Amino acid sequence: MNRDRLAAFSDGVLAIIITIMVLELKVPHSAEWSALVEVLPVFLSYTLSFIYIAIYWNNHHHLLHAISRVDGRILWANNNLLFWLSLVPFATAWAGENHFARQPSILFGFALLMPAIAYTFLVMAIQHNEGSEKTLARAIGRDIKGKISLALYIAGIIAGFFQPAFAYAFYVAVALIWLIPDPRIERLIANQEREITPE
Repeated sequence: MNRDRLAAFSDGVLAIIITIMVLELKVPHSAEWSALVEVLPVFLSYTLSFIYIAIYWNNHHHLLHAISRVDGRILWANNNLLFWLSLVPFATAWAGENHFARQPSILFGFALLMPAIAYTFLVMAIQHNEGSEKTLARAIGRDIKGKISLALYIAGIIAGFFQPAFAYAFYVAVALIWLIPDPRIERLIANQEREITPE
């Protein structure tokens, strides 16, 4: 399969996920400012989830630039990632509607952890397909940032059992780590293109 077709399918699924999340934002029936305060938890959970989906879209876009060919392993790894991302709207809605209570906070963390693990599997599938000397393997390296993120998700889930506010502090911290798109792959591809393009 051509990588552009894989990218187009993934973009479509991510667009649907964002659409589902925004449809959960219900307009208050009251015209008072206090009505907006009541829906603030829903809006905050939507905002955080939107940022996460945008982060995945940015990094997925960079990741696909490193692919020269797509095999079945990559297809299934990509579908696995999209499956877990598709559950984010449900966890987002539950967390927002219940004002970040304990169980929704734990589920929200799980809904963030599983796409992170799935993304790691996708990277591994691409590395297996491309070889250890290709762009992706050299760009990712030991992926310290990814490992720190997984640890923070787990810490957030554990914190959710005791104090949900601390759980969200961990989830926000991971988002801040990845808010600026990972430039490693893009930088290496740009360097390769400069080497190929004649002066």
